[in-house]
Amino acid sequence: MANRRLAPAAEQPQDFAFTPENADWARGQIAKYPEGRQASAVIPLLWKAQEQNGGWLPQKAIEAVADELGMPHIRVLEVATFYTMFALEPVGRFWIQLCGTVPCDCCGAKELKAALHERLGPAGHVSPDGNFSWLEVECLGACCNAPMVQINQDYYEDLTPESLNKLMDDLAAGRPVKVGSQIGRVSSEPKDAVNTLTDESLFDGSRVGAWRKRFEQTEGAGDEGVKKDEAASTEARVKDETKPARPSAGRANESNAVDAPAERASAGQTPVKSEDEAQARDAKAPPAQDPAVVEDKVLRTEPPQHPATVGAGDDVPEGESPEARADAAGTRPKGLDAPRDDRPDDLTKIKGIGPINGRRLNDLGVWHYDQVAAWSPKEVAWVSAYLALPGRIDRENWVGQASDLAGSRG
Repeated sequence: MANRRLAPAAEQPQDFAFTPENADWARGQIAKYPEGRQASAVIPLLWKAQEQNGGWLPQKAIEAVADELGMPHIRVLEVATFYTMFALEPVGRFWIQLCGTVPCDCCGAKELKAALHERLGPAGHVSPDGNFSWLEVECLGACCNAPMVQINQDYYEDLTPESLNKLMDDLAAGRPVKVGSQIGRVSSEPKDAVNTLTDESLFDGSRVGAWRKRFEQTEGAGDEGVKKDEAASTEARVKDETKPARPSAGRANESNAVDAPAERASAGQTPVKSEDEAQARDAKAPPAQDPAVVEDKVLRTEPPQHPATVGAGDDVPEGESPEARADAAGTRPKGLDAPRDDRPDDLTKIKGIGPINGRRLNDLGVWHYDQVAAWSPKEVAWVSAYLALPGRIDRENWVGQASDLAGSRG
């Protein structure tokens, strides 16, 4: 597997934004998830960003998706670098993903890799004509027809170096190509001669009721004596075996349970013995437990706690509102009832503030860059606790970013 790194800075675009159509599509994907779970849409949004950018993901697209979902940039980068479905460098018009896992490797993937290397050069580079680039990936799920490659969205299976080169020639020339097995195999049938299920009667309906004909053919052919012997043997076995259908319960089948409550009651005795009553009471009583163990069980069955907030005091009651938690951490910044001149600043231009956190800041009366730029350390601590973003405001330097944006606007 190749290392998963972002493309060099020289190849990175300066910015990225979804087209209006793709932005509407992205909002539809985000709306599928409940409030607070919008991060679940990260993979489809990355996929759409890659599609819009010509088949690969630049750094600005990754950051734009993170801001849209209110996620730290590093979290989305982790997703993009983990899945090979996301190309982190420019790709050719036909992006070849070569499966190199064990089944393909055993069936000729090494030879395909050598052919690609000879024709196109090292993995991750676009051919001079701009048509092809390739990458070795893990299992693509077509092991039965190994070796195989994925080119753009389609699978090409049962390949040899010769058929792969011909396939690439046809793609480059714009000629039609056959998707799937290149040797005519259907689904996952055997590669060579088909030696199973070759009897046509299995498929034309003539086998239905064939078992009845077999018995009809044996009638009067000397099998009556055999059938009678089998019946006599079965009758003898049933006669000798005592209740063959009833498993042994550990005592003689015909013995009576004389110590049962009904037997004692019929004999004028107390149905339930005193020792049985004592055992029942002991069984109902909960066993004594160490208080520490009980407390640990209570803790482990409670819902997960809200992430700890930097500066929050330990005296905040459990389940308290975000405002109360924030008040324990710092000082609430002063807000405005409405944006000045009804022209709010776009707070999402501050890297790290997505649309969701932007709306939450508006709810606090924060509408302008200069408001964020004027936050004191205590006010930063309050907002961090309120948004449940411990340390992130300082780490991403929201105050400094806001100051620069306010200065450039002025």
